[in-house]
Amino acid sequence: MQRMLKLLAIIGLVALLAACGGTAATPTTAPAAATAAPAATAAPVAEAPTAAPVAPTAAMAEPTAAPSTGGAMAGPKVTGEVTLWHAYGAGSAEEAAVNALIENAKKDNPDAKITVLEVPFDQVFNKFETEAAAGGGPDMYIAPNDSLGKQVRADLLAPIDDKMAGHLDNLLPVAVEGCKVDGKLYCVPESLKAVALFYNSDKVKAAPKTTDELLAAVKGGMKLAINQNAYHNVPFFVGFGGKIVDDSGKCALDPAFGEAMAYLKQLKDAGAQFYTDGGKANDAFQTGQVDAIINGPWATGDYKKSLGDKVAVAPVPAGPKGPAGPLTGTDGFYVNVNSKNIDGAVALALYLTSPASEKVYVDQAGHVPANKTIKIADPVTKGFADAAATGYPRPQAKELDNFWSPFGDAVNNIIEKGQDPAQVSKDTCAAMDKANGK
Repeated sequence: MQRMLKLLAIIGLVALLAACGGTAATPTTAPAAATAAPAATAAPVAEAPTAAPVAPTAAMAEPTAAPSTGGAMAGPKVTGEVTLWHAYGAGSAEEAAVNALIENAKKDNPDAKITVLEVPFDQVFNKFETEAAAGGGPDMYIAPNDSLGKQVRADLLAPIDDKMAGHLDNLLPVAVEGCKVDGKLYCVPESLKAVALFYNSDKVKAAPKTTDELLAAVKGGMKLAINQNAYHNVPFFVGFGGKIVDDSGKCALDPAFGEAMAYLKQLKDAGAQFYTDGGKANDAFQTGQVDAIINGPWATGDYKKSLGDKVAVAPVPAGPKGPAGPLTGTDGFYVNVNSKNIDGAVALALYLTSPASEKVYVDQAGHVPANKTIKIADPVTKGFADAAATGYPRPQAKELDNFWSPFGDAVNNIIEKGQDPAQVSKDTCAAMDKANGK
């Protein structure tokens, strides 16, 4: 009965938002851009072992079968039936990598029945929440920790601390912390994700290091693509002195958000191209229509298919108040509280995050590994690893649930409707605090 009430509540909220022309019930960190070349599962973010440097030609080729572990992987065997959802885009390098790894898992675990479903990134969170609240859903899914706190508070995920005993020693602390809510562990970390500045090294000889340098470069003819949403532009909000919430859960983005948006409006006026469709933004970079784009490591494999060794990456330029602070998220495997085979789900997650598996994610899809023992030779992937390490850790506070929709609308109102950035900043922060009872 309790889960059925949750289901009815979710359905009612979705219907209300649709009637009002609003966004989905759970706005995600990587909106449309991650749908076209999802990561993490993407989005966001977030990658795996060593070996020789990744040759661009290898990334441009169709990913081959992943090397089998031959059953010698450290960790439990996968048994029983396990259903996995992922949000890697159809035809993407990430999808090819995970499909190859799943085939390995099936060969190395013949006693298991593994079923995989690809769910579009902009649907995966709401779909999981709706089905899990009704007592269904997959055994597990992989995605960024966008909705981790929300789903834990709704009693939709199983804590797995006991099952991960002995498997955390080689993981980056930021990755492990990204899987926790109130001290309990709810996912098996796979990778880290944070956005950075991709650029075509044939057209951009030196990446801008500050927002002043970026504006000057755009005025000088550099063609820049900006994904028009809150997630991709958090680095600017932080670089102008803000953060999403303070220690008490209150909005801490005003006046920084307004100042950052005034700057982004300057970029647009100087010629930067803003996209509400992430797929079109990706196409513009891959076909040479733009010289640079702010995006995440989930796009690395696909960009290299088009541009090869011309693809380079640098941190988002620092703002007047300090370094840019991209949201650092953890991509991980989450286990449904309704699963009848939690042991099998965790065992499959451990298989898919083993060093051999992580190498496939790194080499073929550009993931930044959660495993700290894995050395990254490719300079693009290394650039994202550096960005993630110094980024703004994604808060799991419940107040974040009321950030995405109002601030996503605020970005659109300033860029498209020309509303005053300072007033929008003040009003939106106040609306977020009101929604959170602050």
